[in-house]
Amino acid sequence: IELRLEKMGSREMYLAVLDGERSPDLMSPASSLQVSLLQDLSTQRFGQPLVNQFDEEQCQSVVESPIVIVAWEERANALWGTDPGADLWDALFEALTNPEGWAAYGRPEWGFVKFSHTDPLRSNSGFQTLVLMTYNYHGKMAGLTSEDILADEAFQQWLIAFEGSITEFGDSTGTYMEEIIAFGPSLHDMVAVYEATAIEQAENARGRYGNLVVYYPPATHVSDHPFCILDADWVTPEQAQAARLFMDMMLSPEAQELALLSYGFRPVDPTIDVSQPGSPLVRYQENGFRLTIPPEVETPSGSVLQTLLDFWSRNIAR
Repeated sequence: IELRLEKMGSREMYLAVLDGERSPDLMSPASSLQVSLLQDLSTQRFGQPLVNQFDEEQCQSVVESPIVIVAWEERANALWGTDPGADLWDALFEALTNPEGWAAYGRPEWGFVKFSHTDPLRSNSGFQTLVLMTYNYHGKMAGLTSEDILADEAFQQWLIAFEGSITEFGDSTGTYMEEIIAFGPSLHDMVAVYEATAIEQAENARGRYGNLVVYYPPATHVSDHPFCILDADWVTPEQAQAARLFMDMMLSPEAQELALLSYGFRPVDPTIDVSQPGSPLVRYQENGFRLTIPPEVETPSGSVLQTLLDFWSRNIAR
């Protein structure tokens, strides 16, 4: 088969398909959040979806990487001890909105607590972080609704205060990871990134500004890197068949093991042992990486996700 690849950001990708600027046979955003959005938005616009995230013949995840919080160990220990557990988001909110900053934790010389995540309107990791924060506030693992966002004034005030403590929302997850290593806690005390991004930079972080460690939120949402064949009139049966062959190759044991050992992604193939020799999840366990991940929240419907993005855009974006 012949492949013609184009690199695009996840949000840029689904909007380009929705607006008719691109007509791909196969698309692969960073997570199912974008597929959910495209499915609902295309149904609203065209009367039928351009993609079906629930049809395994059309849409399959190929690798996974959960959201983690990367932090300088000394700062994290001062904030929540060795493990924040279920209180991670609450502890972070209290620290970020405390006008005393690190002085409230006995370290006034550190200034204000500095947490960052990317812009959810431009970057998938920031979008996932926003979803996790919203679920956590409402004490839910599934069933997030637009009413949870629009009809709960206390939640709105909480989110605006939380996000108001962040000085800048970047565009790139990789850039944030590079910055925390290059500039240390002078720029970021902790950042929300993909687990695979943290693994990619784990060696570079050694011996910089103390130990860099990862913490897993009490519930997570994974970047599941779905490969989805478009249900559109421009996709011929032959092109759909070729796309399935490519998906099969990405799901082969050889490709799945390569994704783990060379790039730090978790395989979706359950027969691939993430604790095998050479696994970065084992190699960097002392930095907090885990073989198993926390329970996953449900991916909300596209309409709920759009409501959350709209609220963020109207009240927080800058």
